[in-house]
Amino acid sequence: MKAAVVGGGAAGFFLAINLKEMCPQMDVTILEASHHVLAKVKVSGGGRCNCTNSFEEVRDLQNVYPRGHRLLKRLFKQFDHRDAYQWFESRGVKLVTQPDHCVFPQSQDSQTIINLFLNETRRLGVTIKTGCRINSLDELSDYDFIAITTGGMNSHSSLTSHLSPLIPPVPSLFTFNIEEQALRDLMGTVVEATAMIPGTKMRASGPLLITHWGMSGPCILRLSSYAARLLSENNYQMPLSVNWTQLKENEVQQELLSFCRQYAQKQLPTMRPFDLPQRLWNYLTEKALAGRARAPWGSLNQKELNRLTNSLINDTYQIAGRAPFKDEFVTCGGIDLASVNPSTLESREHPHLYFAGEVLDIDGVTGGFNFQAAWTTAYAVATAIAAASVQG
Repeated sequence: MKAAVVGGGAAGFFLAINLKEMCPQMDVTILEASHHVLAKVKVSGGGRCNCTNSFEEVRDLQNVYPRGHRLLKRLFKQFDHRDAYQWFESRGVKLVTQPDHCVFPQSQDSQTIINLFLNETRRLGVTIKTGCRINSLDELSDYDFIAITTGGMNSHSSLTSHLSPLIPPVPSLFTFNIEEQALRDLMGTVVEATAMIPGTKMRASGPLLITHWGMSGPCILRLSSYAARLLSENNYQMPLSVNWTQLKENEVQQELLSFCRQYAQKQLPTMRPFDLPQRLWNYLTEKALAGRARAPWGSLNQKELNRLTNSLINDTYQIAGRAPFKDEFVTCGGIDLASVNPSTLESREHPHLYFAGEVLDIDGVTGGFNFQAAWTTAYAVATAIAAASVQG
């Protein structure tokens, strides 16, 4: 029997390797449209490849998989992050878990993962064909099984567009352009913050990095994932609210009043609440109080305290476009999950046609979750094809 894996990325290689291990007699071929395989793996994680996550702080999969969490909850029973960790280590790739729960190869080099995949395909006898663009299933009539692993937005070709209901793909992991120069002047500043899209329930917390173009960091990347489709529909022109303290209004007010009493004779710039970076504190006081930004704490009246509180917990900006996160491009959208068998990822319309990886309408926040989705869906498809090949 013969199986074609269309797409030479992370999901495609993981699928092909596992399928060949399960079915040594099967002829497994990876068909890659470009002349380079595993290109996305090479640049992921800043060239280090954040290959999974420990999931230790994940209480609800929806928090890390805005789309596809229900399907993944089922598939994780077959192959989850613990299985992925063991899979790599059993093949000689030592992994390390960082304090933020991201998992990387000990080498801190994505080439380690690439070398493993290339060596495994070579050892098992998986055929790799590059420069091989497939536009129709008719071109694959010689194969008994077909797995589509063509990736996200840049890879949705005419092949996927007519195979199954396709949810239009849009970017889902990006940073925000903010045109306020006074904010950009704070580039390099990192703060634990909460960001949200006003008028929605979409919010995210974590380190927020101010950049020379606007905002980045895990907080913003998560919010971009949660609000991916909404932002796309609004052409990435939407309001943004930042709570620089992650506290409630009354808690902030109480702390400011405490400073007014305790540091009555001290000027605002000299005593910073909430351990805010000095440059950010100066910026926020100027924004809220203008000419009174250097006033003594004890001289602030209630209106000024209210303005300062609002600047701390509801600092508003206008998103003016998006920028990619490093060289990583993640999309939401893809093959509608309702059109595939949730256990095997086989197309409901085309027998022996399967989908894995980002070509599906599954995407996660930053932190190794997208690669884990690739490993999990690829393993599920490999298992399904192996079982189907035995049945005949």
